[in-house]
Amino acid sequence: MKQYQSTAQRVFSVFNYMFLLLMSLLCLAPFVNLLAISFSSSGPVAAGRVYFWPVEFSLESYFYAFRGGRFVQSLNISVLRVILGVSLNLILMLLTAYPLARTKAKLSGRNIYMAFFVFIMIFNGGMIPTYLVVVKLGLLNTIWALVLPPAMSVWNMIILMNFIRQLPAELEEAASIDGAGPFYTLIMVIMPLSKPALATVGLFCIVWHWNDWFTGIIYMQNVKNYPLQSYLQTLMRNFDQILRAAGADYVKLLSMINARTGRAAQLFLGALPVLAIYPFLQKYFTTGLVLGSVKG
Repeated sequence: MKQYQSTAQRVFSVFNYMFLLLMSLLCLAPFVNLLAISFSSSGPVAAGRVYFWPVEFSLESYFYAFRGGRFVQSLNISVLRVILGVSLNLILMLLTAYPLARTKAKLSGRNIYMAFFVFIMIFNGGMIPTYLVVVKLGLLNTIWALVLPPAMSVWNMIILMNFIRQLPAELEEAASIDGAGPFYTLIMVIMPLSKPALATVGLFCIVWHWNDWFTGIIYMQNVKNYPLQSYLQTLMRNFDQILRAAGADYVKLLSMINARTGRAAQLFLGALPVLAIYPFLQKYFTTGLVLGSVKG
């Protein structure tokens, strides 16, 4: 009987691994196809001969991405947005989550504050009122229009708050006995212990700021101020018009790249920073997400 169960378990494990491997390959296939198109010449791509391996290998699409259009300028704006936006997100979330992780006895009116945050998490002012506030504050066409409106993510703050509630209260009491104030305790005790949760919500914020294209189109009236994803969105709609802006080099460029190869190269370059950051945060990701989702 035990031998039969062991054999059945092995068969199930093999089937499980094969199924997961197949699903992984299916998820990876579009990305590999995008990469193959970006490294191919325009002729094979236009003829539909490129699948998962480059045909007539060419780097012209990547050369154009850096020397033509506004890719590098938009990339710099996106990097600045991520640095400012994520820093502000983490600071505000930490300063909010720490006191809300305390009990009602330690924080007077805690339930009122929590109810306020839950209310604004469910209901918000909407796009038009937010746009009017941005205009009235003079933030239109500035990087702050992309950073300040989403500065506080209540969903992520709750994950961080629940993680802090799991930490032993004795640590904070010991710091208080040693003469540490609340701010010093937060910086020297709570923050180091909250690395998994901070990495988790930080990754959420990085991905959101990096992938968001809609707010860039709304708040930036000049294409020169577009972050990368907003620029890529316009690029996918009118790549040929941008290519014609090259003037006399249009015919030469058209013989080496077309709309599909150019878009593929720039989309891959746009996804590359997040792909590079994720492995460094992966070890914290699962721990922070699981612990932060459990109410203490």
